[in-house]
Amino acid sequence: MKKTPRCRARDLGIQIGFYEPGPHNAITDVEGVRVGHTTIVKGSGSRGSKTIARTGVTAIVPADGDVFMNSVIGGAFVLNGAGELAGLTQINEWGLIETPILLTNTLAVGACGEGVVHYMTEKHPEIGNIHDVVIPVVGECDDSWLNEIVGHHVRPQHAIEAIERATGGPVAEGAVGGGTGMVTCDFKSGIGTSSRRVKIHDHEYMLGVLVMSNFGVMRELRVDGVPVGQILEPEFAEMRRREKNYGSIIAVLATNAPLLSHQLSRLAKRMGLGVGRVGSMAAHGSGEIMLAFSTANRVPRESTTPLYSVEILKDMAIDPLYGAAIEATEEAILNSILMADPMEGVARHSSPALPIDRVREIMRLRPSYVTGV
Repeated sequence: MKKTPRCRARDLGIQIGFYEPGPHNAITDVEGVRVGHTTIVKGSGSRGSKTIARTGVTAIVPADGDVFMNSVIGGAFVLNGAGELAGLTQINEWGLIETPILLTNTLAVGACGEGVVHYMTEKHPEIGNIHDVVIPVVGECDDSWLNEIVGHHVRPQHAIEAIERATGGPVAEGAVGGGTGMVTCDFKSGIGTSSRRVKIHDHEYMLGVLVMSNFGVMRELRVDGVPVGQILEPEFAEMRRREKNYGSIIAVLATNAPLLSHQLSRLAKRMGLGVGRVGSMAAHGSGEIMLAFSTANRVPRESTTPLYSVEILKDMAIDPLYGAAIEATEEAILNSILMADPMEGVARHSSPALPIDRVREIMRLRPSYVTGV
């Protein structure tokens, strides 16, 4: 039987929301933002064999130039805190991001942090000497359903490789980088991204979201409001599923709109609404953590004056960005699922791909499912 190729939501005619996407429909549509992946897939067999890996690292470089010497303004929101985003306390305190942002598995946060420190201190030998120390930003989700997570497969070099591979343009999605071993609503998922153009008065801004998605159970999955998971669940009745691994999601938003830290934190909150639209209830053991940054204003580490100037949008003008953040987050999560191939991992655990042909059929019949006709 011919295999149906993976595709993004818009390839199926699913257009989330009202705002138009950017040229690549990706976080990299925000000028200067780059993304790179290191994917680690090897071995098979029972749990306890530390040679089995389904994991990796995704790196987001937030802006052109040197983010350590010229930081970007950032903010964050924690919907449910059963997860980790290393560096979050400093972001909340200073409102700045000064390193690449890395996404990986739960037990690899330390290795990725070490990799970022090595990368940054090679570029800036004055760190810890002339300048203060650097605190890496590393987000995690638990990929232990498919990955032998205690095998410590991610090493500092993998983090460095992901940073060095970061490019603009189209972004690889699905089971790549930090998303390699992730599962969403019982279907294989991973990395997904989407973007939106937003016009506010005479200015047009770009907003992009990238997610590492790993939450939920099948019956909760909704695609543009359609209860696709509930419809499909009887067809997967015999499937073995994770029961104690609640998953998580890390969502990262970039924009070139001129916003302050508190405004970016408010924008990050709206990403949680996008996560909810796909089906998350932010379960007790799940970590829903959202990070947002703006490339519009750069904050210099060194200056001849203690003053610097920034341009900002008024709070009352930001509503269109809120809507765009919700839409882009929802679509990024759907892309993370739709673009992921099925995978078998440790202990013969498996995660099926969301069946593209069935989704196409269900969405074609959407009015019946939505109205009950």
